[in-house]
Amino acid sequence: MTAVRRVFARWLTVGLYRKISAVFAALMIYQWIRCLGDYWWMETFAIVNGVLLAAALANVLIPNKYLSIGAQLAALVWLNVSYAHFEWQPFVGTRRHLLNWMYWIGNQFGELNPYLWISLGILAAFHMIVSLRRKRGYMLLIVGTAILSLTVADSIFTPIYLWEEIAWIVFIGLGWLVASHFAGFKSRHPDNWAQLLEYPLSLFVPILFILTLVMAAGLFVPTIRPMLTDPYTAWKASRGETVTTFVGDKAVVIAIAKNNADTRSGYSRNDGVLGGGFTFDYTPVMTVVTTKKSYWRGETRAFYNGTGWLESADEKQEEPLKGIVSGQPLQVNGVPSSAATETITQTVTMERKDKFPVLFGAGPISEVTSINESKESFPALGWLPDSWELRMPKSASVHYPKSYMIESKVPVLDENKLRGGSAVKPAAEAVSSVYTELPDNLPDRVSALAKQITQDAATPYDKVEALVNYLQLHYQYTNTPDLGKKSSKDFVDAFLFEIKEGYCDYFSTSLAVMARSLGIPARWVKGYSSGSLPGNEEMQRRLQGYPSANSNPDGAGAYTVRNADAHSWVEIYFNDYGWLPFEATPGFSYPYALPKDEPAPVTDDVVATDIAAVDEPAEETGGFDVKPWMFWTAAGALALALAFYAYRSFPALVRRYRGRSDTVNARIVGETNRLIKYCRKKGMDVEHNETVRETMGRWSTRLTSLQPQFAVVQDAFEKAMYSRQAMTQEEADRASAMMKQIREHIG
Repeated sequence: MTAVRRVFARWLTVGLYRKISAVFAALMIYQWIRCLGDYWWMETFAIVNGVLLAAALANVLIPNKYLSIGAQLAALVWLNVSYAHFEWQPFVGTRRHLLNWMYWIGNQFGELNPYLWISLGILAAFHMIVSLRRKRGYMLLIVGTAILSLTVADSIFTPIYLWEEIAWIVFIGLGWLVASHFAGFKSRHPDNWAQLLEYPLSLFVPILFILTLVMAAGLFVPTIRPMLTDPYTAWKASRGETVTTFVGDKAVVIAIAKNNADTRSGYSRNDGVLGGGFTFDYTPVMTVVTTKKSYWRGETRAFYNGTGWLESADEKQEEPLKGIVSGQPLQVNGVPSSAATETITQTVTMERKDKFPVLFGAGPISEVTSINESKESFPALGWLPDSWELRMPKSASVHYPKSYMIESKVPVLDENKLRGGSAVKPAAEAVSSVYTELPDNLPDRVSALAKQITQDAATPYDKVEALVNYLQLHYQYTNTPDLGKKSSKDFVDAFLFEIKEGYCDYFSTSLAVMARSLGIPARWVKGYSSGSLPGNEEMQRRLQGYPSANSNPDGAGAYTVRNADAHSWVEIYFNDYGWLPFEATPGFSYPYALPKDEPAPVTDDVVATDIAAVDEPAEETGGFDVKPWMFWTAAGALALALAFYAYRSFPALVRRYRGRSDTVNARIVGETNRLIKYCRKKGMDVEHNETVRETMGRWSTRLTSLQPQFAVVQDAFEKAMYSRQAMTQEEADRASAMMKQIREHIG
């Protein structure tokens, strides 16, 4: 047993510093890539994190270098194939032609694009960091670069809050430097190292205590807003504008740890953890020219996990309809053929270059008319008939369309029929049970409140309406809810009984969960609210002879949809009518399609987005308009001027820092003093009152192989220090060469 322990201990300690460096490198990259937030797909994060874990484990557990790299590459391929939805592409064409083989190989790699290249880049960065572990200067450069890049990303020019990631990078860097120091000490003084290991607690506990104290000071200090604002942000604020983000739009639903963190509104990419706060971003996303006002539906989520929404197993297994052609009717499940519908035509023009996972439109979409003004087939699209999603492929080789035209057949809301007939019967048996599932640990007071609110409601529709009215009347809308009131781990329970304020995600999730607690099928939907019409729309109607905007009851027009219009709502299932949308957020009103003989409900069009009404600054029609590119041009010119000045003055600054002048004698004296300091660091003793002659004479006696070198350095130093004769450049170069040989020999 003792022999086994010895073998295990030896196997664990062989190359220990390399193994520790591999762990630190993986942790550092993991902390750094977190700054990408919702800009990456969830599959990308899963693949990259898996590659980092496999790389760290392989370096720790597999001593053979080549076997370790092979295991890492195998894990990389497996992760890409598993998470990238890889589908084997059959060979097309004649096998004798090289071009056909190239096309086939390209198609296979295209299935893994861009996940494969991102994960390979991360793996290469991992090995680069590990390979630079021997030089402390390189280590400081890597840590400093990581901290600097995160600091820039955390600046006021982006909506990302990265203080915790920066603190972790500092902690990892300190730990890496400590490990490097001990590794160097062990290689230079193995006997002393063995003696130190006899008292491991007294050696390592103080170090761990200091590092932990530094880490805690970084993570748990109170967060405060900056006292000063940079000139560019102040200038933008004076114009009533916001600073544009350059790293991808953050979602409305991103959870943040501190209330004053800066996140911008926008379409969410990750809904697993809802909550937090956000700031409004009025950057235009798209323009929708439509025959009827509606919400622009994006994606559906059916699985509530207590903190947010995820795709259920049924949703993940749903097979998309591919090979869509122009005008092809799209099958829509969840709307009976007997249900009345109204057709809406929409032309969407994207104002941004972001790639969204779906095409947006009034729900459900019934056909695709054109993509980028082309009516050819659309093989890249996939239609999910159950989820009502028009999916884009995740491959980076397929770009999001600049414009597209679609038709939707939206259900008609007939309240009288919804309060009678089959609609009053329980609908849970008509759809998948996933739409009524709730977490086992959902607090009982949530369902108790839902029953109390709906105790006087006679039909499922009346119960849903009672829940909607209760949420809109008893809870306040705000984009900065006070999370200090939260103690419950469940998102809905905390909102209903503790926070009691929030934005669309709070209201929609609460409606869906309470409806499910009553046995009513519900699912969560995210997308965009209608947007806003141009400010001169009313004037145009009057010039055309219409008396007022009331002549357009359907709300047809060209709507500008902004990041601030990102929204979430709920769809409820009723027998014989299918899925119908419901709006629980105060200040919002879903633009339903209504029976022709029923008057349109009076809605407050002032609040048309997920915000209170905000007056946008009017465009200036005269004067000098300062553009953002002007600011960046001036900043770039200033940076170039500073760089040129630094380039010209850098050699003089270095000489001043090193305490040397332009004379050859001073150079030799300075280099000799630095050599003595270097030797002292390497363990060679130096007496306090010794001269250079005495020191180097004693070293020459111990290191006989370096006697010629020490003699040359000593003579050069004494001549440069005490002689009035100026030394030649050749003598200085010879002395420098001898010093270099001494350094290389000592290590």
